[in-house]
Amino acid sequence: MSIVTKTGDQGTTGLMYNRRVSKCHPRVQAYGTVDELNAAIGMARATTLEKFVRENLEIIQKDLVALMGELATLPQDLDRYAKDGYAVLTATMTARLESLVKEIEAQNVSFKGWATPGASVHSAALDVARTVCRRAERDVCALKESGQLANDEILIYLNRLSDLLWLFARWVENRPQSLKS
Repeated sequence: MSIVTKTGDQGTTGLMYNRRVSKCHPRVQAYGTVDELNAAIGMARATTLEKFVRENLEIIQKDLVALMGELATLPQDLDRYAKDGYAVLTATMTARLESLVKEIEAQNVSFKGWATPGASVHSAALDVARTVCRRAERDVCALKESGQLANDEILIYLNRLSDLLWLFARWVENRPQSLKS
């Protein structure tokens, strides 16, 4: 099977369970932005020298795959999606992010106003991921406001993730100079 299917040549794309929608549908916009977020986090993970950050970013990327699948499923198909064994985003996943936030804040890395991205390649990559995460959050919020979001935990997760990415960037900036590029 080729990646070239030609099924999207007329401006539609496939969701789970053979549903088709416009490529500019808000649902496609939301999961597409989460896909972009996953790629940005991949870049941050590839550039960081910090094992703690790298390992946690990989776990987050796996969460985002589940989140994208859930967003690529229309609300009327979510029961089938769950019955088929696909992962959905849970409060436990959000709690893991909150735990990481507390762990970093306990090291005296906390919110102290605006940051200027670019202190290092590593922190800048995390800041790019954070800004993409905020856009994904806005796109998911639009789905919620239009009544198309069945799992509110997705919005909460993205909100916590953007906070965590900000803290990761500040944490990386505060590491010894020998670790910065």
